[in-house]
Amino acid sequence: MELKIKIQDYSYNLPDEKIAKYPLPDRDLSKILIFENKLISESKFRNLAELLKNDTLLVFNNTKVVPARLFFKKSSGANIEIFCLEPHMPEDYVRSFEATESCEWVCIVGNIKKWKDGFVYFNDYQQLTGDLNLKAEIVERSDNNIIIRFSWDTGIPFSAVIEQCGKIPIPPYLNRDTEESDLERYQTVYALKRGSVAAPTAGLHFTDVVIENLAQKGIEIEKICLHVGAGTFLPVKSEYIVDHKMHFEPFEITKNFLLKILQSLDNKDIVAVGTTSARTLESLYYLGVQCIRNGNPGFVEQWEPYKSQYEISTRESIEALINWMDKMDSSSFKTKTGIIIVPGFKFRIINRLITNFHQPQSTLLLLIAAFIGSDWRRVYEYALSNNFRFLSYGDSSILTKNSSLNVID
Repeated sequence: MELKIKIQDYSYNLPDEKIAKYPLPDRDLSKILIFENKLISESKFRNLAELLKNDTLLVFNNTKVVPARLFFKKSSGANIEIFCLEPHMPEDYVRSFEATESCEWVCIVGNIKKWKDGFVYFNDYQQLTGDLNLKAEIVERSDNNIIIRFSWDTGIPFSAVIEQCGKIPIPPYLNRDTEESDLERYQTVYALKRGSVAAPTAGLHFTDVVIENLAQKGIEIEKICLHVGAGTFLPVKSEYIVDHKMHFEPFEITKNFLLKILQSLDNKDIVAVGTTSARTLESLYYLGVQCIRNGNPGFVEQWEPYKSQYEISTRESIEALINWMDKMDSSSFKTKTGIIIVPGFKFRIINRLITNFHQPQSTLLLLIAAFIGSDWRRVYEYALSNNFRFLSYGDSSILTKNSSLNVID
């Protein structure tokens, strides 16, 4: 199956003034665009409970953004920025954050030409962190990413180190430095598990009041965790999407969550809050197929959904994944997905999607086009013409799947 999708066909004019550089004072006062039955309307996000059916399963991504940008200085005076992407040793996020003397991370390094070897020291460690003595050294370097070993004194965990020393990595298209307000507002109110270097921004609109209103209506809420990587910021530079490389992102799923999905397949609206939740949920189908075909799940490769027609039903796939967990006597498991969702993708689990408005020629916009078809242009034209705010700190939308769309032959 060959995907001849030109990224240029998924472009639109996004004036700079339409990009929200800061969030609104109140999260739930964001506007929300509703797209259902080919019709477009709008409301306020705080009315979300009224926009959802009673028999809805709402799925959040409860990852937490870490202050992953660290600024160091060489003894020569050269400034070095280190952007932590994912733990290398220990590889597990929890164990890495618990490390008390040293740990290694896969990183992007700014001004790398000024740093050949040796240690670099945290810029203002005397002023900000006293006797922490945080330093970094290059362990290994490749074309794309670099492995950095961090070491420090005082015996505090690495989670506390980066909380003291790091900055929240807000999106580069905001064209401004991280500010104090971003520490709270570039984080969902239900963020729990540290690991992301970008927020699952569809969730930024939720407040405790909105969540309480959903609960009072009887809407079920479940949480998953996918740690969002820096790849979410990478533009598509290739002419055809088939030449674009997606990065793997880790996620964790429990057996209880899979049982809830299984119970909801036929009688509930399964609503993904954000593209990260959508990619995680849709990856589950292919993990179940792997169990049926190979005896156990592995990782979900970027183009795996487009390699065959997949006659296995969604129910059979989820059941196979649950059975494998029973066999392994496991209540949860961790894996990775590099799945890319583009026009031609067959959605097997989610019915509706809550999401912000995305950049032109981005993989996220392609996901929207895969979900609602060519109507994405009408939706975005309406948003542009009706004062919706775009991108991470912008307004929201709730989109209903175009059920007539199928996998490309």
